[in-house]
Amino acid sequence: MKNKIGNVGKALLIGASVLGGYGCLKYLIRRAIKSASTTFLKTLMEDDYTENLWEIATSTARIGLQQVFETNLRATKGRAISRPFGTPKKLPSLDDIMFSPAQFYRFPSDIEDQVSLKVTIGKKAKKPFTIEMPVMIAPMAYGTALSKEAKMALAKASSMANIAFCNGEGPYLPEERELAEIYIYQYHRGDWDKTEEILSCADGIEIQFGQGAIAGVGHVVHSKDIDNTLRSAFKLKKGEDIVAHSRQPGVNNPAQITQLVDYLKRVGGGVPIGVSMTAGKYLEKDLEVICNAGIDYISIDGCEAGTKGSPPILQDDFGIPTVFAINRAAEWLYKSNFNQQVSLIGAGKVRTPGDILKLLALGADAVYIGSIALFAMSHTQVLKSLPFEPPNQIIWYEGKQADKFNMEEGAMALKRFLEACREELAIGIRALGKLNIAEVSKDDLVSLSQTISKGCNIPTAYHSCYQTDLHLKKLKIKRI
Repeated sequence: MKNKIGNVGKALLIGASVLGGYGCLKYLIRRAIKSASTTFLKTLMEDDYTENLWEIATSTARIGLQQVFETNLRATKGRAISRPFGTPKKLPSLDDIMFSPAQFYRFPSDIEDQVSLKVTIGKKAKKPFTIEMPVMIAPMAYGTALSKEAKMALAKASSMANIAFCNGEGPYLPEERELAEIYIYQYHRGDWDKTEEILSCADGIEIQFGQGAIAGVGHVVHSKDIDNTLRSAFKLKKGEDIVAHSRQPGVNNPAQITQLVDYLKRVGGGVPIGVSMTAGKYLEKDLEVICNAGIDYISIDGCEAGTKGSPPILQDDFGIPTVFAINRAAEWLYKSNFNQQVSLIGAGKVRTPGDILKLLALGADAVYIGSIALFAMSHTQVLKSLPFEPPNQIIWYEGKQADKFNMEEGAMALKRFLEACREELAIGIRALGKLNIAEVSKDDLVSLSQTISKGCNIPTAYHSCYQTDLHLKKLKIKRI
């Protein structure tokens, strides 16, 4: 018994010693931190501004953290830098637009009523295609951007959601064609994989003239940066570069655009022929040229569009915002009587069901989603890269964790995202008192900013759209 008591006593003494040591250590650490912070803060408070560390904060606030960071990259590289995913710049956007919910002037639709989200692309083409919701997977390249597994996941998800998939600028992947139910082949500005055999298997052909994050600028992937797998996919000889030209080869005037469109209509057997372009000051003039060439749809990128990588100057300082680009294009198509034969696809920072519905209200027939599709597809798989590598390393062709990407999981995650978007779009349309996506229009919108209000001809949220007495008369309500 005495031994047991003795052991307990020893244990208590040891515990007390440990606690005492811990308390002493805690005291010493707190004292050291107090001393260091006091010295640091006193120096910060007393040093002249020119030699004060706070100068970092003021100069960075003036110049901008993004600009300071990219200045250091330019100073390191000595050449144009390439930024992924598009501009971080805050621009007039769809965020400044709100929908007007139906209440009494127009009643909301019943929850039991079915909502139609179907859209036909290439309204007057011999072989138009119909998608179950007004969303398509944007062109993204295999090899120079995404891994094969990532591309296959995008294609498979598009089929599961019954929407269209555009293959992008990279080489043709037969696996994509097999997985995608509605397959759009991008007629890129390179010299690879434009055979009639490939073109004839597409459900749509999209001629690439430009895109929002890179404008109409060409780019080169040098031979030293091309591995054997990619060289084989592009069918390149050793030492040969991958070159995407600034212009479509052989297209230098409007007449040659028409010739190209006629050729692709013949080879494609009547599938919709579209163009991808960026929007600028002379958008309406560009539309006049391209519509008179006989195309079936137009995909227009606003300046917020993303890409695997392009110089910041093209992302931040070229083009016009998506909200203005789509509004102007839709108005021109209507006024020029092309709206019944040319479908309009909106693109550029389309992130949410709300963004999708707003672009449709502005006049688009459908939208392309790119970056947000990658985020949805990557889902929890980005945890394989984090915290030591950025999330994109799981989907890039040369990503450090690209071999860990699970195609089936990625496709299912994107499918669920698209299903959620479909449901939210239907809810939004019912909230407008409508039942068909085609009924949504600019009349359903109000603006939170004068810039958007004037630029898109949308009433502001803080002004009455009707004179009160006239409004009450229409509702047959008497004043009390």
